[in-house]
Amino acid sequence: MTAATMRKQIALYAAQFPTPGCCTAEGILCAGGDLLPARLLAAYSRGIFPWYGEDTPLLWWCPDPRCVLPLEDFHLPRRSARALRNRPFELRMDTAFSRVIRACAAPRRDSEGTWILPEMIAAYERLHALGYAHSVEAWRDGELLGGLYGVALGRAFFGESMFHRCPEASRAALAGLVAFLRGRDFLLLDCQQATPHMLAMGARDIPRREFLALLRQAVPVPDPEPVSQLPWLPWRMSFRYDAALGWIPDER
Repeated sequence: MTAATMRKQIALYAAQFPTPGCCTAEGILCAGGDLLPARLLAAYSRGIFPWYGEDTPLLWWCPDPRCVLPLEDFHLPRRSARALRNRPFELRMDTAFSRVIRACAAPRRDSEGTWILPEMIAAYERLHALGYAHSVEAWRDGELLGGLYGVALGRAFFGESMFHRCPEASRAALAGLVAFLRGRDFLLLDCQQATPHMLAMGARDIPRREFLALLRQAVPVPDPEPVSQLPWLPWRMSFRYDAALGWIPDER
């Protein structure tokens, strides 16, 4: 598929979504459709994301308020910062996307199930292959101990889920993501919904209208007319974090 064809499909799918004002009180905008790459990218470009369970149809959400993490407000709790200084992780990006999303989908002690169903995994693996979905990974002694994944469009990153197998691993991955986004002048880190874990590191709820205004700055709205390239450029390379140099291309 050419970039012009993809852009045209994104614009077509974007026009099929209702306006955010049609959301239920819980934030559900509509139901149905599929998880094709162009539809997912159209949704994210409008501030909409899929979230559903085994016994429900495919649901599309745009909640109000919306949780975001302002990059300039990010901070680690003192205990976490001290632990990471004493025993840091090796951070990598996009070297184990499939392992990260499957770890995020694994059952957790504090949850009855998962919303990351097999069809969701397949859909985001397709987005990863196209250069739009990314993972940040925390490694130690060759073992993957934590990480996160999400979708990048323009200068916005839409966080989806994170996991950890030892203390501080997911916080290390988030700190690495923030450093990566700051270095590339990103405007928006979307957390979707507030959790105590994210609020403790600087995330906050903002009104949906404020979120959508910020999104319009970060992600140009696709024009329905085909053009030579998308308004956002995917990246198709992996990175590793060097303490002195920051994020650099991983040549392994």
